[in-house]
Amino acid sequence: MADALRSRIRTGELRPGQRMPTQARLAEEFGVERGAVREALRILHTERLLTNVSKGSPATVALDPGPAPTGPAAPPLPTIGGLAPRIAVAFAAPRVTIDALCLTSVSLTLAIGEPLRQVHAGRLNPARIDVRVLLPSRDIDLAFPAPVALADGSPAGASATGRLQRRWLTHRNAQGQVLRHNLLALRGTHGIDVHVSFRALPFTPPVQLYLLNGTEALFAYYTLKRSEAEIDHEQVEMYDAEGVRSTLFAFERGAGLRDSTFVEQSHLWFDALWETISSELVLTD
Repeated sequence: MADALRSRIRTGELRPGQRMPTQARLAEEFGVERGAVREALRILHTERLLTNVSKGSPATVALDPGPAPTGPAAPPLPTIGGLAPRIAVAFAAPRVTIDALCLTSVSLTLAIGEPLRQVHAGRLNPARIDVRVLLPSRDIDLAFPAPVALADGSPAGASATGRLQRRWLTHRNAQGQVLRHNLLALRGTHGIDVHVSFRALPFTPPVQLYLLNGTEALFAYYTLKRSEAEIDHEQVEMYDAEGVRSTLFAFERGAGLRDSTFVEQSHLWFDALWETISSELVLTD
């Protein structure tokens, strides 16, 4: 519950000065007892995200929550909860650089929504934005999503694999097109020098990595879970990646030798993939 509420505050869904829902409403929404609600609110109060936390009235979102911490002080958060506020901070710089390695770019597309709203509202005004995204190639056999039938050795596995691949490709292309469109629109509306590039990887990335302004590296494992979806009017059981909710770890240059080295090596790894084994990527079916 604390993670979910923290994400709402960091992404602007709950704004500074706004009253939180009552404890009764939060207990009903999350299906928990009042004690769990009070503990979640206490956690956010200690992080200085909430004020007026008491039993008598709803808490209030702090007027100046401050940026999300990075480096050793940063608590692990779900990807969407941790990524969005860090990208918003990155957009405060005159030149914004974002390098991302992921499966579909859905987390990046969602996380970039709030800083784009702040640009349109005039609160952020970068002069240049450079975004590079590495995604799996359409020409490879994905490690995931994968049908359960394939792992079980069922003859239906091969057919389901093809349907899952087409579903993933449609999703990959749609998310990439939305991301590119939303960023390039800043050229016409605000005169910002924007560059967005995609390249294709010859493998399925088991992790997602986001590099911000050369100073931060945000890293999360894709966690595979068994799920079910209707594809072509047929239910398909599959092992799919949990990306938006996977735990994100933050590293910051200058926050100690461990963090600085991780940021440096992450940039070297990304650049090597971009410049060597990746290939041209076209966001069409």
